[in-house]
Amino acid sequence: MKLLKGLFLLILFLSTIVHADSKNELLFYVGITMVKPVKELATNFEKANNCTIKILQGGSQDLYDSAKSSQVGDLYLPGSSSYRDKFIKDGLLLDGKFVGYNKLSLVVKKGNPKNVNASLEELTNEELNVVLGSEQSGSVGLASKNVLTKFGLYEKAVSNAIFLVPDSRNLINAIKNGNADLILNWHATTFWDNNKEFVEAIVLDDESSQKSKLVFNLLSSSKNKELSKRFMDYASSVEGREVFKKYGFLDDEDMKNFDKVVF
Repeated sequence: MKLLKGLFLLILFLSTIVHADSKNELLFYVGITMVKPVKELATNFEKANNCTIKILQGGSQDLYDSAKSSQVGDLYLPGSSSYRDKFIKDGLLLDGKFVGYNKLSLVVKKGNPKNVNASLEELTNEELNVVLGSEQSGSVGLASKNVLTKFGLYEKAVSNAIFLVPDSRNLINAIKNGNADLILNWHATTFWDNNKEFVEAIVLDDESSQKSKLVFNLLSSSKNKELSKRFMDYASSVEGREVFKKYGFLDDEDMKNFDKVVF
């Protein structure tokens, strides 16, 4: 595992050498679940600002480790603001902008053939093939551990899981590939065009959904801080909010209260 991470960091460094000297190029570290809205916003921003945006995607922890080690890049968007809280002391994360929410849902095969109920206790059902996210690599795994621990279900759910995966994409693939009957994943993944015909969300109550704020973070390593701040402003603008809503990160109530959010 350490060797693979080392190779990843080397590839990252080599791929971003040009970026470090370019005033018209931005590099974003984006958790997998949020890539689609960020890509859409990036395309619009590039046209309006005559710049190029590169997006590195992965688990939130792995992305932070890469940004910290390489000291290259402009913005970091993890799957939860808890990563900002945890790492702000390092000095790598500067200004932040709220853009939406991640929340957990139980996810099953389209049509819910196993008749799974809207309860976290279903993750301990030995008659179901359950797959969970690992807390070591991605935001979904960390959020899953937090909420399951809160309800005293974590150890039993992990013991019941047939395996753990690093991120939200691999969780969805476990359903699509027929390996899992049930996963606990970010709700927004069920909105993706390449997922929604294969999976469906079983919506949890607010207490069980581990609703997590999404915050763009300006990196101290950024060589283009003004342009990066301009993108953060765009992502949190009315137009940006509509894009995040389209991909399941905001609802009508969230839109009404958007400007009141504190992180």
